[in-house]
Amino acid sequence: MESGIPSHKGHFVYILQCADNTYYTGYTTELLRRINQHNSGRGAKYTRGRGPVKLVYMEEGESRSWGQRREEAIKRLSREQKELLVKVQGLEKLKDVDTDECAAKLS
Repeated sequence: MESGIPSHKGHFVYILQCADNTYYTGYTTELLRRINQHNSGRGAKYTRGRGPVKLVYMEEGESRSWGQRREEAIKRLSREQKELLVKVQGLEKLKDVDTDECAAKLS
């Protein structure tokens, strides 16, 4: 997912997978900058020493208040529920893949 990290400003809620296989959930207005901060040790205290981190989930909303509410809601989820959220987003992205084009490249 990291190759598709938005570089524009917005209101993003995200889940990072740390090197120790734990999850970190956060909110930011500049997702690419924030992930770079996490990976350079200048992010949240939780992610320091747990890097490198990998973006596994993100949502973009319309306002700061939305982002903060959504961040809190995700933080209340169990690990299993977060894993399901990550998997569902991955499945949604697969809907956009042109399966005929993929098949042609394989043959």
